[in-house]
Amino acid sequence: MEEKEQQGTADATEVSFEKRRLAQETKNERQVWYFLAYFLFGLHIIAFVMIYAVRHGH
Repeated sequence: MEEKEQQGTADATEVSFEKRRLAQETKNERQVWYFLAYFLFGLHIIAFVMIYAVRHGH
């Protein structure tokens, strides 16, 4: 009977670890998308500034 309790505890620990891993993976993936969005937005800002500079330069 004691062996069965240990098995249940091990399963619960494994499930808990898996949930934490999935949550961390989701968080990391969201951070990657935010980084990509900010990076692309920054590139557009730089491009618009350069276009403005070329068109208005003398």
